[in-house]
Amino acid sequence: MLRKGMQMLNDPFKNKGTAFTIEERKKYGLLGLLPSCVRTIEEQADEIYRLYQSKNSRIEQRHLLMEVFNTNRTLFFYLMEKHIAEFMPVVYDPVIAEAIEQYNERYIKPQDAAYLSIEHPDLIKEELADAADGRDIRLIVVTDAEGILGIGDWGVNGVDISVGKLMVYTAAAGIDPSQVLPVSIDAGTNNEKLLKSANYLGNRIKRVEGQPYFDFIDKFVDAVEGLFPKSLLHFEDFGRGTAARILDKYQDKILTFNDDIQGTGIIALAGVLGAMNISKEKLTDQTFLTFGAGTAGMGIANMLYDELIRQGLTPEEAKKHFYLVDKQGLLFDDTPGLTPKQKPFTRQRSEFANADELTNLLAVVKAVHPTVMIGTSTQPGSFDEVVVKEMAAHTSRPVIFPLSNPTKLAEAKAADLLKWTDGKALIATGIPVKDIEYNGTVYQIGQANNALIYPGVGFGALAAEAKVLNDNMLAAAAHALSGLVDPEKPGAAVLPPVSKLTEFSKRVAERVAESAIDQGLSGNGSTDAKKVVEEKIWKPRYESVSFHLCE
Repeated sequence: MLRKGMQMLNDPFKNKGTAFTIEERKKYGLLGLLPSCVRTIEEQADEIYRLYQSKNSRIEQRHLLMEVFNTNRTLFFYLMEKHIAEFMPVVYDPVIAEAIEQYNERYIKPQDAAYLSIEHPDLIKEELADAADGRDIRLIVVTDAEGILGIGDWGVNGVDISVGKLMVYTAAAGIDPSQVLPVSIDAGTNNEKLLKSANYLGNRIKRVEGQPYFDFIDKFVDAVEGLFPKSLLHFEDFGRGTAARILDKYQDKILTFNDDIQGTGIIALAGVLGAMNISKEKLTDQTFLTFGAGTAGMGIANMLYDELIRQGLTPEEAKKHFYLVDKQGLLFDDTPGLTPKQKPFTRQRSEFANADELTNLLAVVKAVHPTVMIGTSTQPGSFDEVVVKEMAAHTSRPVIFPLSNPTKLAEAKAADLLKWTDGKALIATGIPVKDIEYNGTVYQIGQANNALIYPGVGFGALAAEAKVLNDNMLAAAAHALSGLVDPEKPGAAVLPPVSKLTEFSKRVAERVAESAIDQGLSGNGSTDAKKVVEEKIWKPRYESVSFHLCE
């Protein structure tokens, strides 16, 4: 049994390190366990930041920040608060992809995650309870890691994505980090590299599929609802064949969210609405081409479709505005292997004189003249000069969103898109891009990062204790975000910058909570959205004031 002081130092939710005052050291049995000097959180943060700056690579910087995270959550989030734009790509996308690939080799601590094995469905409830350790869990991010970012199936290594997602929730929106739980569902992996690796820490079995898999998911959801009835269950990076099915089953029954489908859809809609604010065009006049018709692509198409209906179009009229392009080319109603989500948006071959030739992106662009082109394909460089110039020849302000990430998988570079369209393109990317100067104008490039939206969405739903998270609440989030761009500024971005993440996450949370209240979906009887959001925000501050003894 660890002595009381060591227990506190080993608890990242309670540990303050050298910030424990002399009185606290006496109270908690910490005498002799820390150096004499008492430091403030500001001094601790400055020291860590200097060390951070000394690292030679972003992956080394991430390892340092994760050490802080593992030992002192308050200090970690205090640092995030001060350097959020700088830290975001390091603790999350794109550097997290490298961390996931190295997970086995660098595993030290479970980071308070729950690891659930598909081979032990009878232990789910016990495993969740053990991981929670009596904490009041309000937010769970779960992944089975079949579709991690743009790098594919990474099995149990993908738990880092759940941990990273929850970091962003706290840093951006202010959810109490002691109330979150990352979860890994280890259903096996089809990644041969992992299966053959002696270092791999997960089940060395092919992915379990079909009914046994969905039975496990059902047991998991039941356990979550039983143990944590006031929690939001966030599904992350599930595969094309499972994500939509799980969401469809549960979205009207429990408080749940799928970031790859709904989050990506919201951020894309917000970006397109921001682009419309700049171009002064109507959303209902646009022709949408989605390149990549998987989980993310279909989430985007559905969100845009719903918005067209909200703006007055009939379902039949709205669907005519969409063209889906996947690996087969343009998706027709007779294309083999269509998913349930793709089928409503397919076209008929009779619409085209050259239907059999529409097997590549350029051919489709020539045929349909899209005004909005969104890439979720993970096919690097697919929005090439020929494709982009063809698109730009038929619209004055082409809206082009190469959203695939990490960097190596992006459909195009923002600088190239500006060059190929003579500065007319309205761009959002899936990765952070520095300002670009072109022909005397400085262009700010919006990052269509789900981190801009899901923290506020989830926090707003939790603040209102919403029973479900429905399409009206998601639309409220998109409109809240799109309303923050300056359409009159030359080179203005279609989305607000990550540096203001905390500000607009609060705005989004308020709008989502307000929507829940207006619809009668709030579970706490609240009527003031701003008040319930403000009351729930956690701040990274030590509970008692430290003082400096090292003059």
